[in-house]
Amino acid sequence: MLLPDLLLADTQGSMLDASTFHLVLQQARRGDRASFARLVEHYYPRALRFALQMLDHREDAEEAVQDAFVRVHDNLARFREDAPFDPWFFRILGNRCRTLLVRRKRRHEVIEYGDLPIDAAAEDPLDVADTGFARDVHRALAQLPPEQREAFLLRHVNDMDYEEMAIVTGAKGSTLRMRVKRAIDALRERLREGAIHE
Repeated sequence: MLLPDLLLADTQGSMLDASTFHLVLQQARRGDRASFARLVEHYYPRALRFALQMLDHREDAEEAVQDAFVRVHDNLARFREDAPFDPWFFRILGNRCRTLLVRRKRRHEVIEYGDLPIDAAAEDPLDVADTGFARDVHRALAQLPPEQREAFLLRHVNDMDYEEMAIVTGAKGSTLRMRVKRAIDALRERLREGAIHE
């Protein structure tokens, strides 16, 4: 199984062909609720997978996806029809994920050890089989710095080119290439280490 296939397992939502997608997007921009619901249905699986891999926590990921869709809904009329939708959407989602990561970091700095009962500190696991290579890949991804994880996921899971990634992240193409390279190098090393320890 290829890595993108592995990371996209169970993420195939309601797929829309390009012409249908364009029509649905136009109708949603005009306020058609059913069309917006189709957009959500189309993007939700990919969005949730991306957020889960960025945040490594189900509730935070669901919150980020929901917030992203609310922001898309509120700003859809301002979306330039000649621009690609994927980078615009994933920029919003990526911003929500980064905001939640910062919030979590601040919350973690405030809470000292022993302030929470043990059960309250446990996080929900990812929807990944707890065996084999998939588990190792997800653990290695979770250890990457957020910028590298985001760049890797956008490039190799969401199949974006560097121009689209620049729109999503606001970073330059050369910076994104370096983040992707460093992510791949780190993943390769962590997966190699995991194989040695087993």
